[in-house]
Amino acid sequence: MSIKDNILYFDGQLQRTPCRLVAVSKTHPAELVKEAYDAGHRLFGENKVQELVDKYALLPHDIAWHLIGHLQTNKVKYIAEFIDTIQSVDSLKLLVEINKRAEMYGRTLPINCMLQISIADEDSKYGMTCAEAEALLQSDEYRQMKYIRITGVMGIATNTTDELKLRQEFSELRACFNRLKETFFMANDDFKEISMGMTSDWKLAVEEGSTMIRVGSGIFGARDYSKS
Repeated sequence: MSIKDNILYFDGQLQRTPCRLVAVSKTHPAELVKEAYDAGHRLFGENKVQELVDKYALLPHDIAWHLIGHLQTNKVKYIAEFIDTIQSVDSLKLLVEINKRAEMYGRTLPINCMLQISIADEDSKYGMTCAEAEALLQSDEYRQMKYIRITGVMGIATNTTDELKLRQEFSELRACFNRLKETFFMANDDFKEISMGMTSDWKLAVEEGSTMIRVGSGIFGARDYSKS
């Protein structure tokens, strides 16, 4: 199937759900992203800052770019001017830096941010506990921020074929979202996203309440990890 066919397939699958597709173009060239763009898609995700910056320069600027990989504070400055959403906020320190850089660029719209919650049994994956996310949202530093908008939570499940385990982890992320919504965002419609599910497990994630799936190889084909 072509990239266009893959985009149309996911659009059809998600049509009757509240879930949106983030097309993850990690390691794939801008030309392939343009194929998805020409098929009507506008929401793309990247893992690495440099690759994101390079593609931003080459592609139409009505793309909503999401940074979904781990973000170091010293690299926020490279994307703060144009990024739509940073899904991988895993510390108050990082959020402070995002807010600072957004202010420096004088953004008229805040940077959308999602709190990355650790749900996998893998030490290699980043993220906060739900309790740590609560502490962040209770902090004076967060309450003073004017250039960021918290829109939801993101999680990366364990790399496994065990459906029960995946459902448990997705359920844990949904429970954390509900907890944060009820405690901090009950009157805030911006806090609405649960980003979970990738090429191998997106159907389970949608069944468990995902509002945003991150699909790479299911759209663009196998990744070339020599470029990662």
